Amino acid sequence: MRLIALLTILALAIPGLPGCSRDTPPAPGGLTLAAPPSGGDFSLDSADGRIATQNFRGQVVALYFGYTYCPDVCPTSLAALGSALEKLTPAELAQVQPLFISVDPERDSVARLKDYAVFFHPKLKGLTGTPAEIAAIAHAYGASYSRQEVKSEGGYVVDHSSFVYLLAPDGRLAASLPHGTTPEDMAAAMRRLLPQPK
Repeated sequence: MRLIALLTILALAIPGLPGCSRDTPPAPGGLTLAAPPSGGDFSLDSADGRIATQNFRGQVVALYFGYTYCPDVCPTSLAALGSALEKLTPAELAQVQPLFISVDPERDSVARLKDYAVFFHPKLKGLTGTPAEIAAIAHAYGASYSRQEVKSEGGYVVDHSSFVYLLAPDGRLAASLPHGTTPEDMAAAMRRLLPQPK
């Protein structure tokens, strides 16, 4: 956990670390949001068993694609998402479910994803599946990722786009928030989608 915190600090201080790509502006050869994303329901594996987005009808789902070995963008994006969730009232938070989908199923086990995700927020669930499942879901949401071989202990990094996708309570893709969106703006976007009291 200390390592994650250190990486987050380093990412803020040294924006050029390799391994993930921001979305605006795209770096040469970088990956950006594919258009137009359509979203859609899916199910993937978590440490708590199979999770399906249909189970969250009536709630706002905040969805992020990344991986636990990401050196920079993932920790900063997930930290911003966690901060946004903390800005919600308990009643609002009860109606929001954050999900973190790994684009590195080879290394990210459900146990590793659980330990990683909970560092950013107790409600954040880490999800994984087969490479084919993840590729299909990423395509539906317009997310891009690409494995890059490097000389490191891990042997490779995964370049990927960095958006927080918000699903409305009816399951439709309602917003794609780019990297750098402030926690305040993220929280406001979630609030706009929350069911209104009758």
